[in-house]
Amino acid sequence: MSKEFGPDYVRAIAPYQAGKPISEVAREFGLDEANIVKLASNENPFGVPESAREAMAAAAAELGRYPDANGFELKNALSKRYGVPADWITLGNGSNDILEIAAKAFVQKGEAIVYAQYSFAVYALATQGIGARHIVVPAKDHGHDLDAMLAAIDGETRLVFIANPNNPTGTFIPGPQIEAFLKKVPEHVVVVLDEAYNEYLKQEDQYDSAAWVKQYPNLLVSRTFSKAYGLAGLRVGFSIAQPKLTDLMNRIRQPFNVNSLAQAAAIAALNDTAFLEKGARNNAAGYEQFVEAFRQMGLEYVPSYGNFVLVKVGNDPQAGARVNLALLKQGVIVRPVGNYGLPEWLRISIGLPQENAVLIAALQKALAAE
Repeated sequence: MSKEFGPDYVRAIAPYQAGKPISEVAREFGLDEANIVKLASNENPFGVPESAREAMAAAAAELGRYPDANGFELKNALSKRYGVPADWITLGNGSNDILEIAAKAFVQKGEAIVYAQYSFAVYALATQGIGARHIVVPAKDHGHDLDAMLAAIDGETRLVFIANPNNPTGTFIPGPQIEAFLKKVPEHVVVVLDEAYNEYLKQEDQYDSAAWVKQYPNLLVSRTFSKAYGLAGLRVGFSIAQPKLTDLMNRIRQPFNVNSLAQAAAIAALNDTAFLEKGARNNAAGYEQFVEAFRQMGLEYVPSYGNFVLVKVGNDPQAGARVNLALLKQGVIVRPVGNYGLPEWLRISIGLPQENAVLIAALQKALAAE
């Protein structure tokens, strides 16, 4: 018998499961794409801001040339926004790229990465992809238990992933608790603070993680333009860290990993405060629209600080998949989270008011048939 290709730890990986695209659901269930509502991937319901569209149109003339490999203009804009030197910033093909680069840059095969139960699936994939050891810390109230995560750090631990707010549960850790954690983490352990949903936080919940980077050389903060900025299809992410970390990140970062259109769009979107404010208002109203409906239906949900809500739709291990299928047949796409160990739950993104209403009606119909 011939030897299998690839390392065992790569062959053991279960590929990332993305949300179903509208076109696939239309084909599978014989539906009109125009009538399908997608609330599965935490995308911005307003789409790409007009400012970014205009910036991309202007940049299109130069598409015959390679993008700026160092992303000078985008880094300069981020530098001004967050008050850090440009060489403290690493650009990524979405924040997913940043997370994987960090794992490759700071962890060797056989060393350990700590992350929480029910946290972003890419943490497990990034760990497994380099042959590192998983240390998965049980969740507390569906979120991170920082005391337990600190206690789980062992002599082989080189990296800790923290998502705040967390995906897929929407839980949030107040800033003072994170800073207390940073003070206790061994200096040789890198903490990746994944803030993909930070822009959806209320003003009273905001904290200055960029200021922490100046104080803690082992902290790397990851952000994305895919959610609040509406650029999910362009794949733009970035991280902020001190040069000892960014130097290693850039040694293995792929050249030209953020394309020209994405860089131009990100610069425009970064300064489009009106678009961000409109998105935040819609998200807050949509959240209330959802949770009020869930209360009326008697459904348990996890209070969320992101642009989605995790809701329990049954008490048996097939409940999430069953209700998800019933919703798909009605042209509504949400996200089952059985792969996170939450088979009774669905993660539902917050859309426009009319999209939310379609989901609520479809969910009521699906549950009535249970």
